[in-house]
Amino acid sequence: MSMPSASLMVGLFDQCVCIKISGRATFTSSVDLKKVVEQLTLKGFDHFVLDLRECLTMDSTFLGVLSGVGLRFAQPECHRVSLVSPQPRVRDLIESLGVSELFKFFDHAPAAPGKFEALQNTDTSRSEITRTCLEAHKLLMTINPENVVRFKDVTRFLAEDLKRQEEEEKCLNQGRNGELGECVSHP
Repeated sequence: MSMPSASLMVGLFDQCVCIKISGRATFTSSVDLKKVVEQLTLKGFDHFVLDLRECLTMDSTFLGVLSGVGLRFAQPECHRVSLVSPQPRVRDLIESLGVSELFKFFDHAPAAPGKFEALQNTDTSRSEITRTCLEAHKLLMTINPENVVRFKDVTRFLAEDLKRQEEEEKCLNQGRNGELGECVSHP
């Protein structure tokens, strides 16, 4: 039986965003993380603290999206993305994929005044999830060339799958507009 994806709770404090991640941080929750970071960055937030005390596991897509956040806010000798108490399994993944230098690690969460709100899961298309997975794995390969061997087949599959999904969506949209054209197969 598979476990549900992570739940994300967001709290805003001055110019800092605290995100509590509970459960399994997977490719499905990575899209929500990416969206909330983009939205809050547009509102001027530039420091993110991720509380990982209750994050049981993290897949490579979620870590790729998280690494993108770390890379986006990387400044010399200043980490704008902090990770609090990652489980040993999560910490091992972060270190083995060579992205730990993007983050500042803390053993205890700082006192966070205010309240947290649950991040609502967004309605996400298959192609958006696949695109996020592809981008995350490409980024992991860019950050650490040792990841190329790990993810080259995954990225090739995801690129092919994304192309197929986008063609299917295009055909569906054309069919809705009465423009079947190439999408209709002839006997």
